[in-house]
Amino acid sequence: MIFLEQPPRFLFFTGKGGVGKTSIACATAIQLADAGRRVLLVSTDPASNVGQAFGVGIGNQITAIPAVPRLFALEIDPQAAAQAYRDRIVGPVRGVLPEAVVKGIEEQLSGACTTEIAAFDEFTALLVDSALTDDYDHVIFDTAPTGHTIRLLQLPGAWSGFLAEGKGDASCLGPLAGLEKQRNQYDAAVAALADARRTRLILVARAQQSSLREADRTHAELSAIGLKQQYLVINGLLPKEEAARDDLANAIREREQAALSATPDALRALPCDHIPLMPFNLVGLDSLRRLLIAPPPQADPGGDEPIELDAPSLSELVDGIAADGHGLVMLMGKGGVGKTTLAAAVAVELARRGLPVRLTTSDPAAHLTETLNGSMSNLTVSRIDPHAETERYRQEVLAAKGAKLDAQGRALLEEDLRSPCTEEIAVFQAFSRIIREAGKIFVVMDTAPTGHTLLLLDATGAYHREVARQLDAKGAHYTTPMMHLQDSKQTKALIVTLAETTPVLEAANLQADLRRAGIEPWAWIVNNSIAAARPRSPLLRQRARNELGEVDAVSTRHAHRYAVVPLLRDEPVGIDRLLLLAGRVEDSFQNSKEDSARAPSWT
Repeated sequence: MIFLEQPPRFLFFTGKGGVGKTSIACATAIQLADAGRRVLLVSTDPASNVGQAFGVGIGNQITAIPAVPRLFALEIDPQAAAQAYRDRIVGPVRGVLPEAVVKGIEEQLSGACTTEIAAFDEFTALLVDSALTDDYDHVIFDTAPTGHTIRLLQLPGAWSGFLAEGKGDASCLGPLAGLEKQRNQYDAAVAALADARRTRLILVARAQQSSLREADRTHAELSAIGLKQQYLVINGLLPKEEAARDDLANAIREREQAALSATPDALRALPCDHIPLMPFNLVGLDSLRRLLIAPPPQADPGGDEPIELDAPSLSELVDGIAADGHGLVMLMGKGGVGKTTLAAAVAVELARRGLPVRLTTSDPAAHLTETLNGSMSNLTVSRIDPHAETERYRQEVLAAKGAKLDAQGRALLEEDLRSPCTEEIAVFQAFSRIIREAGKIFVVMDTAPTGHTLLLLDATGAYHREVARQLDAKGAHYTTPMMHLQDSKQTKALIVTLAETTPVLEAANLQADLRRAGIEPWAWIVNNSIAAARPRSPLLRQRARNELGEVDAVSTRHAHRYAVVPLLRDEPVGIDRLLLLAGRVEDSFQNSKEDSARAPSWT
C-alpha cells in the first residue's frame, strides 16, 4: 500500500461517511503494531465504532487492545468531553459570581456547538501535547465525516478584544471564551497537520461518483487551509473475475469503472491505492488483518443452493406512513447507508399517491436534485443549506444587534458570527420551520450522518428545556420542536442501515440515543441487500449469506416494523427508478439482462 510506505508519526483518515475509514484505520493500526511499532488509534467520530471493530469496549480513555501487543485505542466521547470542557470554563466562577449568572453560563454551554468544540479540543491536544503521545511511534486518527472535521479546522481567530471588552452580546459567548483559551493549541494542531514530515492525510472513497465528488471537495478544502500532503484510497472495489460470473456483479463493476474514469483531475494527481471488496464483514482481528494483504482472500463458492429472504417491502412501510395524511418523515443513520436515495424513494411514492410532499435534507453532502433527476406533481424539493441559513441568521443579528454598536464592535460581532456556533443556531431555526410545515403536508427529510443529527437533536432538546423552564412556571400552553419529534403521529423516524454487523450495531446505538431523547423510531429499512438480489457471483453470494443473520436481528430484536430494499443493477437516479425501489422485495430483481431497467444501487 502506497499510503503505508515510510509512514510519518500521524496518520489522519477522513472521507464521506460509510466509505470504510474505520476499517482501514484499524487495519493500518494492526499492521504497524505487528511490525513492532507502538500505536495509538484515536476516533474523533461522534458515531465511533472502533470498539465494535475490535470486539472490545474502549470509550473515552486510552485502552490496550489485548490481542494486539503495542496497540492502544481511544474513542473521544463528545458528551464526556463537553462535560469536562464545561467544568473547566464554569468551575473558576462557581461560588464567585451570582448563581443566576452561573446558570446562564451553563445554559450557553449546553448546546451542540460546545459538544463539537470540546471533542475537537481533545483531538488537538493529542496532536500538540507531547506528554499525551510521547509513548507512541504512531498516532492514527479515524475522523468524523468530512464536513464536521473541516468546519472545526476553520475556526476563526480574532476574538480576544471582543471578549475582553464584552461587546456585542455574542450568540455563544461561553463556547467562544473556551475557544479563546485554546487558540494557540488549535494553531499548533493545524501546523502539525500541514507538516508532511509529521502528518499524512488519507482520503478514503468508494468507486462511486458521489463519493469521489465528496473526496474532491474535501481535498480542496483541506488544501485551502494548508493541509496539502494527501493520499487517496479507493475502497471496496469488486474484483474483475467476479464480473464474468454474474450480470449483477458485472453491472456493479461497470458502474465502478465508469466512476473511476470520471475521477476529478485533482484526485488523479494524488498517490492512490485500491482495496478490493472482501467476502467477509470487517469485524474482528482476523478480518481486519486480512484487509490490506495482497492478493485478497477468495470467496467460498458455497454451492448453488438458493438464498431466500422473505421480508416486507418499502411500499408496505409507505402504506403506514400515508395513512396519517401528513407529518414529518425523518430518515436517519450512519453515512453511506443510502438515506438520500431512500428519502427520495419514500417522497416520490407518497407523491405518486396524490399526497403533497416536500423533500428536504439537512446533510451538506446530500445530492437530492441529482438523485431525483426530474420533477413530478405534488412534490417540491428544498434543502437546509448551512451556508445560506447562516448568512440569513447573520444578517438578522447584525440588523438587530449591530445597529447599537460602533464600527469596532460591529466588526467583532461579525467575527463572532463566523463561529461554528452560529451555524448551529441557524440550522436549528431552519429545522424548526420544517417541523411546523409538516403539520399540513408530508415533509420527508434526509438527515446528515448520525453524529451530526444527534447534535441537531441536542440543540432541539436544549431549546425545549429553555422554553419549558420559562413557560411551565407561568402555566402557559406551548409546543416545541422536540415535542413534535416525540409524537409518533406527527413524526416518523426511519432508521436506515445495511445488512452488515457494524451498521446494524450502529443503528441500534442510534435507536438507543433517540429513545433517551424520548423519540421512538417508527421503522427500520435495510438497504442494498445482496441477499434480496439473488446473486450468482461467489463473492456476492458469500456476502449475501452473511446478511441473513443481520436481517434476522433487525426483524426480531431491534425493529417494531422493517423493510428490505435490494441491491439492484443500475443507479436509482430519476423518478421512475426511485418508484421501483418501493416494489415488493420478491418482485424487485431478477438476476437477468431483461431486468436491467429496474434499478437501485450501491450508494
